[in-house]
Amino acid sequence: MEGGNVKRKAFGYLRVSGKGQAGEDKHGLQRQREAIQRYAKSNKVEVVEWFTDAGVSGATELDNRPALGELVLAVETNGVSDVLVERLDRLARDLVVQELILARFKRSGVRLTSVSEGDVGDGDPSRKLVRQIMGSVAEYDKAILVAKLRAARENKRRRSGRCEGPRFYGESDPAERRAVERVYELRRKRPGRRRLGSTRSAQAMQREGFPTRFGGEWTAQTVKAILASPVYREIGKRERSET
Repeated sequence: MEGGNVKRKAFGYLRVSGKGQAGEDKHGLQRQREAIQRYAKSNKVEVVEWFTDAGVSGATELDNRPALGELVLAVETNGVSDVLVERLDRLARDLVVQELILARFKRSGVRLTSVSEGDVGDGDPSRKLVRQIMGSVAEYDKAILVAKLRAARENKRRRSGRCEGPRFYGESDPAERRAVERVYELRRKRPGRRRLGSTRSAQAMQREGFPTRFGGEWTAQTVKAILASPVYREIGKRERSET
């Protein structure tokens, strides 16, 4: 292949922090992926792997964001040194967390590109200032949103005496319940057959078209979260009682 046609290889990183963002919100997973794909196509970049944190706050530290942790490990071990995100606040909304992650990437020789905002390197002091201002605005927006949600919860609690938190996957949605039951079937140990591990279970769920809560792909982490849920344990107890 001629040098002019060689594509630069990159990883894509996607994040949403809540169920609403996975659907119609402008930062939904599908919108982020499409924006990155458009950039990649017009700039001769091949996205060789996607890393997705679904339902994870942008203020959460690196240790509590499994896909971001996997991304950091990948760029440090396999030679791909470009990372694409839709916007910087998908990497992190909290300015301090954002700068810590960017510093980690820089030490690893990683070039991060926000496809909606351009290069975010430190070579240009003005660009660094703009990046930090954008991070501060995102952090401020988040603080306002948190305050509004807290006020809404308090209003609901005063009116009804209760305010429920998010439900477990499969707790109330019939489609999610069927997905949990299928995970149980895949993981169940049968005579003469080995139970599927989390990775192979995730691959099977993806092939069979079961939905994840936030619209992303099935991963081993998704399966492990279901295994630890009370819905999965309740299905297991029911199965054992019937045998």
